[in-house]
Amino acid sequence: MKHSTYFEVYDDLFSRYRGKQITFVEIGVLGGGSLFMWREFLGPQARIIGVDMNPNAKKWESEGFEIYIGNQSDELFWQDFKKQVGRVDVILDDGGHTFEQQIITTEMLLDIINDHGMLVVEDTHTSYMDGFGYRRFSFLEYVKRFIDKINQRYSEFDNTVADQRVWSIQTYESFVAFHINRNASNLISERTDNGGEYDSAEGYRYSDNQALKSLDVLVRKLNFLKYIPGIKWLDAKARSYFIVRKSKRRLKKYFSSDS
Repeated sequence: MKHSTYFEVYDDLFSRYRGKQITFVEIGVLGGGSLFMWREFLGPQARIIGVDMNPNAKKWESEGFEIYIGNQSDELFWQDFKKQVGRVDVILDDGGHTFEQQIITTEMLLDIINDHGMLVVEDTHTSYMDGFGYRRFSFLEYVKRFIDKINQRYSEFDNTVADQRVWSIQTYESFVAFHINRNASNLISERTDNGGEYDSAEGYRYSDNQALKSLDVLVRKLNFLKYIPGIKWLDAKARSYFIVRKSKRRLKKYFSSDS
């Protein structure tokens, strides 16, 4: 069963692979209909592999598909799967949709995806539903943490907590796509300068913060106090307070449950 909104997402993500010799893995093949859909969509050059817990799915091997039977939350199953299958280009997780299944599948399979390939998790709306696991450890909470790790690659941060396995993460309604480009995700983040003259925008960053402007005026008037121990720390704390206060007041509505 596929939702009507999914086909536009499939086309956006997978049309680039049509007519190419790729390896496509679908987790959760149900009655086998989707296997034939992918063969028609991708073309006869594609190697299509199905993964399912139901042993009856093996019958689709007679139609030219590769079928593996196993539990997607079982790390040992995935270790054996990777040894047998090798590298792949696309993985589509349409399996059991529990948080455990989605997260373990992602963690176990990211390393076998070729560059410019992707791992796509479907039906991610289960992160908001009962019966799929502990909400605090939902798949979408995992994705949010992954986004944090991607942004930790910025050179001024502690990149020991960064994650280089994924170049980018793309979201749709009920879908998350992890894009793989190892050269890009391992590129060292550094500032670049074209050597030209430019007007600094930093001086205008807080130009609409009247409280901060007043603080700056006061600091200039009391400049003689700058040699007192702790005064710079106090100035930094005061600036941070006024920046946070204005930001919190203006942005709170965008983080409410009704927005």
